[in-house]
Amino acid sequence: MVRVERPVVDMSVTLFFPLTQVVKRQGEKGESPMIGDKVFVHYTGKLLNGKRFDSSIDRKEPFSFNLGKGQVIKAWDIGVTSMLKGEICTLLCNPEYTYGTAGNPPKIPPNSSLLFEVELLDFSGEELTEDGGIVRRIKVKGEGYNNPNDGASVHVHLKGSYGGRVFDTRDVHFIVGESEDAGVPLGVDRSMEKMQKGECCLLYLKPKYGFGTEGKQQYAIGPNANVVYEVTLKDFVKAKESWEMDLNDKLEQSLLVKQKGTQYFKAGRYYQAVIQYQRIVSWLEMECGVSKDQQQAIQDLLLVAHLNLAICYLRLRDFSNVVENCNKVIETDADNEKALYRRGEARLQRNELSLSLRDFRHVIQVNPSNRAAHSQISICQRKMREHHEQDKKIYANMFQRFAEHDAKVARLKRKRDGSKAGDLSSKRKQRRSQDCS
Repeated sequence: MVRVERPVVDMSVTLFFPLTQVVKRQGEKGESPMIGDKVFVHYTGKLLNGKRFDSSIDRKEPFSFNLGKGQVIKAWDIGVTSMLKGEICTLLCNPEYTYGTAGNPPKIPPNSSLLFEVELLDFSGEELTEDGGIVRRIKVKGEGYNNPNDGASVHVHLKGSYGGRVFDTRDVHFIVGESEDAGVPLGVDRSMEKMQKGECCLLYLKPKYGFGTEGKQQYAIGPNANVVYEVTLKDFVKAKESWEMDLNDKLEQSLLVKQKGTQYFKAGRYYQAVIQYQRIVSWLEMECGVSKDQQQAIQDLLLVAHLNLAICYLRLRDFSNVVENCNKVIETDADNEKALYRRGEARLQRNELSLSLRDFRHVIQVNPSNRAAHSQISICQRKMREHHEQDKKIYANMFQRFAEHDAKVARLKRKRDGSKAGDLSSKRKQRRSQDCS
């Protein structure tokens, strides 16, 4: 690609290069988009004869795509990477960088060279989590299409920074899902499954995926800090996938993973514990076992995994996942005391008071001496009374406002009726007066 920084486009230029980029308006100083960034552009596309075939400006809506992911023509994936925010440029593209020998009928004939005017409005990193807690920007694209999986052994180079200060630079090996053991934040661990060998990326981590509410005294980082890690994946060895393991392997690994999850739970590392317990579920939830002993071992491990996931999610205040995992246990063991109690706690936190009360009463049926359940029943009943009293006040005020409104409407109606009667009487008197004259 040739990038020419000049303000005027010479439409008679012969395309000696597959892609020529001409800057019409300079952008703001700063970074250009990186691979994987979500970019927002306005564009107008024309044939070389000047005929327009497409424009986001006509639609009055910017166009967005993830850069370097093959979501758009090759010319855009290459050209936009060098642009600055606010820049307007013209891309002169040979067919191999647009729609090739096939074209895009009926508007774009085969083997067409095209001209695009593109304005880069904005760009942002790729969000790797639904809550936006991990944002990735790729500096160097990796090789191939393989990614590390949970349990993979990875070799990475890390450079962590906070407030413009580098606090951690090192090569490190760790097991994906167990990065805590090597002092590597959860956000780096959870990004591994998106990376390829040789990739270098920037990871912007919110506290949940960095050092949390505790901070990191070792690095002089306070609580609730946002940190940035530059991560290079130098090499990795994948762990066996579920389909590569026989049942005995899965049962053996599940016991080890359960122990690891318990270690993390006791240390208060609930996210890390969730990763371990979820591995057990992914390995065993579709297994049925050949012998009774195997079937029982599968059932026991799944029950423990779901119960432990429920308690982890309670600590994380993710009540939907608490209910979901408790339901899994109750489907096979309707009187499971722990599952009923934890589901009741989650429902109580969600103000589903009648459902919560029903769960705690079920616990008492299973174990009448469960004092915690008795206490929770009292809390449910108190909250239900409070809600009832609050509803009574709301409805009482509502009815009072309705009555006041109706009275006001009635007064206005009487006033209007009286006014109409007065007007009618006046008209009659005037008419009689006219008749007498």
